[in-house]
Amino acid sequence: MLSRNRELRRFTATYLLLTALLAAAALIITGPQTALWVLGASVVLGAVVAWFTRKRYQAIAGLSNRLDECLHGERNVQFASACEGELAVLSNEIEKLLHRLTLTAEQLDADRELLANSLADISHQLKTPLTSLALMTELVRKRIMERGTDVTEQDLVAIADRLRAIEVLEDRITWLVSALLKIARLDAGTIKLACELVDPLGVVQEAVAPLAVSFDLADVELSVDVQPDCSYRGDAAWSAEALRNVVKNCLEHTPARGTVRIRVTEDALACRIVVTDTGPGISDKDLPHVFERFYRGSTDGRADAVNPAGIGIGLALAQSLVTAQNGTIRAGNVHDANGATVGARFEIAFFKSAV
Repeated sequence: MLSRNRELRRFTATYLLLTALLAAAALIITGPQTALWVLGASVVLGAVVAWFTRKRYQAIAGLSNRLDECLHGERNVQFASACEGELAVLSNEIEKLLHRLTLTAEQLDADRELLANSLADISHQLKTPLTSLALMTELVRKRIMERGTDVTEQDLVAIADRLRAIEVLEDRITWLVSALLKIARLDAGTIKLACELVDPLGVVQEAVAPLAVSFDLADVELSVDVQPDCSYRGDAAWSAEALRNVVKNCLEHTPARGTVRIRVTEDALACRIVVTDTGPGISDKDLPHVFERFYRGSTDGRADAVNPAGIGIGLALAQSLVTAQNGTIRAGNVHDANGATVGARFEIAFFKSAV
C-alpha cells in the first residue's frame, strides 16, 4: 500500500535527491570523510522517518478499517486506542461523527417502525367503520329489495336506524381522516399558529358547539364556568380544536345522566382550562399513555360496533396543539372524600410570558 502512495513516492524521491546533493557538496568542500558522515546521517534519519511514517500509515489504516466496519453495519466503533497528537484529534472527531450517525440511524429505525405501526393502526381504524358501513348498506338494500313496495312502518323505522348508524360511521371516518391530516401537518411544521390575545370563553363556545347534539344523544350534561376577564396569548381556533378533542374524549367515557364540566380560571402564572367528567376515570395503567398516538386504554367508555371509542388520536392531537402554543396538558383523576375515583380530569395551561 505504501509503495502505491504517490505522496510517499514524491517525499522519498525528494529526500534521496537532497541527500545526494548534500553528500556531493560535502565531498567537494571538506572531502570524502565528511561526505560519508552525511550519507550515514541521512540513512539513519531516513530509517527513523520511515519507521514513524509506517506507524502513522498503520494508524490511518486502522481508522479506515473502523470506518469501513461502521459503513457495513457495525455501530459500536470505538477509538480509545488513539494516542495524543494529530491522529488522536482526527479519531476523536470521527468518533463524534460516527456517534451522531449511529443516533440518526437508530432514530430512523425507530421512526420507520413507528410509521409501520401507525399505518397498521390507521388501516385497522378505517377498516372497522368501513366494514360496518358496507354491512349496513347491504342490510338496507336487502330490506328494500325483499319488501319492494310493501314496506311497513316497522321496516321504515329499521331502515331509518340503519341510515343513522351509517351517518355516524361516515362522521367518524371524516373525523379520523381530518385528525390524521392535522397531526401530519403539525409534524411537518406546516401549521402556523397565531400568537394573539385569546378570549377563553369564545374558545370554549367554539369547542363545544359541534358536540351539542352528541351531548343530547348521550344524555350527558355540559357545565361551563369561565372566570371573567381571563385571557392568554395563543391561537383561538387551534385552542378550540384541542379543547374539543378533550371534551369529546370525556363525553365518550361519561355514562348517561353524567356531567362533563369545563372550568376556566386565571392566576399569576397561567390561564388554566380544566375539564372533568363523571366517568370511571383513567386507570393507573393507562394514565402514563393517554397522550400517546393510537394508544387504546383498557377502559373503552360507551364503545360499540357503530361507535367504537379509544382510537388514540384525539388526545394526541390535543397535546400537539397545546404544546405548539407553549402550553401544557396533563391528565389525572377526580377523587371523592374517601379517595375513590369519580371521574377523569384534564388540565390545559397557557402560561404567561411575564409574571
